[in-house]
Amino acid sequence: MPTLPRPATARGEATRQRLLDAAETEFGVHGFHAASIAGITQRAGVAQGTFYLYFPSKEDVIRELVHHMGHELRLALATATADATDRLAVERLGFEAFARFSLLHRNLYRIVMESQFVDEAIYRGYYEALAQGYAAGLRRAIEQDEVRAVDPESAAWALMGIAHFVGLRYAIWQEREPPPEALDAVFDVVRHGLEPRP
Repeated sequence: MPTLPRPATARGEATRQRLLDAAETEFGVHGFHAASIAGITQRAGVAQGTFYLYFPSKEDVIRELVHHMGHELRLALATATADATDRLAVERLGFEAFARFSLLHRNLYRIVMESQFVDEAIYRGYYEALAQGYAAGLRRAIEQDEVRAVDPESAAWALMGIAHFVGLRYAIWQEREPPPEALDAVFDVVRHGLEPRP
């Protein structure tokens, strides 16, 4: 993704962040196409012309938000799984962290899904970056005999699909975290798919 110029001052950076926060809410509530720059600037408490000092277009804002969502999600997962003792523990903690993150960032979750209709490259890039890191972790776990030998890239995409639909069902549609028994059932499927076999 082309990098937009960043403000040179702390005040400018604060204004840019207010615009991003406002756009996250505006897009999450109204959807990208129905949302307006006027609505974003009104939420941010700045003049409409100020928007264009930071973002050339509404499309640039959604690209920035998707990029931000990917970064924040990867950071949240890394933090949540830092003390895991093996790959199966990483998977369990990661699913729990993803469920919490999805609930806390429902607007961003919707924005990522909608971005496929605005800029397919940023949408694909979001998932490809997640899959690349996920596959690398699985590859290391295979080398250390923590999980059975599977194609790490295919497994990464499959596991991401499971997490995505669990997040969609609970965080987006039901506006709550998955109940413990649901996470237990999901992890049981994951564990039986990954654990080493005799």
